[in-house]
Amino acid sequence: MATSGSFSDGFIDTDPQRALEELNAALVEKADNAEWLCQRAYAYILLKEYTKAIEDAKKANQLHPGLALAFLRIGIAEYHLHNFVNAHQALTAGKELDCSIEGFQTWIQHCENKMATHIPNQTTDSQKQTTTPFYKHDWYQTESQVVVTIMVKNAKKEDVTVTFGETEVTAVVKLPSGEDYCLMVPLLHPIVPHQSTHRILSTKIEIKMKKTAAIQWEKLQGECTLSNVKHLPPNNYPSSSHYTRNWDKVVGEIKEEEKNEKLEGDAALNKLFQQIYSDGSDEVKRAMNKSFMESGGTVLSTNWMDVGKRKVDMNPPDDVEWKKY
Repeated sequence: MATSGSFSDGFIDTDPQRALEELNAALVEKADNAEWLCQRAYAYILLKEYTKAIEDAKKANQLHPGLALAFLRIGIAEYHLHNFVNAHQALTAGKELDCSIEGFQTWIQHCENKMATHIPNQTTDSQKQTTTPFYKHDWYQTESQVVVTIMVKNAKKEDVTVTFGETEVTAVVKLPSGEDYCLMVPLLHPIVPHQSTHRILSTKIEIKMKKTAAIQWEKLQGECTLSNVKHLPPNNYPSSSHYTRNWDKVVGEIKEEEKNEKLEGDAALNKLFQQIYSDGSDEVKRAMNKSFMESGGTVLSTNWMDVGKRKVDMNPPDDVEWKKY
């Protein structure tokens, strides 16, 4: 029998049936060992017993909240059951907890590919939850705002509701099928709800959130759970206690803001950077985020081949002395 410390992935890969038997015996003596439960879940995955794998991984997560490996096991098992939305949620949550674990990004990409090509109305009862389309969302920031874009085309203003809390934003989109697509994001830092707005364009929904402080956000999301991004049944809307802004009420303000931005040099430059980011590829966006954050806002590069290989040093203008406070 393998010792308690030898239930490695390699050991399970070699003989998953034997590993399962030994893990069963070990868990009889110590049923609350979250790590062994995760490894038994892996054995179940290799043996194509995906439902049992999910049960073990969820129990491991209950015993040890925040165990990233448990989310990886859940995500892979849900993927094999064709529950691509559930899989994506679990994998995204796990990656937020520990992005160093190999496999998260690969499986997330698999899920997104499946959700992008999944054909509704050709599912079994166990797959009904995957019929709601997946919409990609992205974000960028300026000195005063955080902007989230949801790539929904031709949305109608009456079908979109955006609510702002101090540390959360929620967008609900009524789909032609009658279902509601809901994106709920717990934010890394507080925002000013009554100065936050949204607008609906032909290719996307754009959400602008006013920062409470002019600081750079390392990421968009704060504390991450499986419920961060989910689909809600029809008419199950988030709490109305948060602020809600209607596009019709703020369209004039936004147009005036954009007009003013064009008149000012710095604002015009920021607008150009925003446009480059919005139209850029994933590599361009990664390069811009990495170079800006690592250089303290003194370097902005679109060349991922360059900045992806190194730490971007601070490079202030010649007449500026950089001081770290």
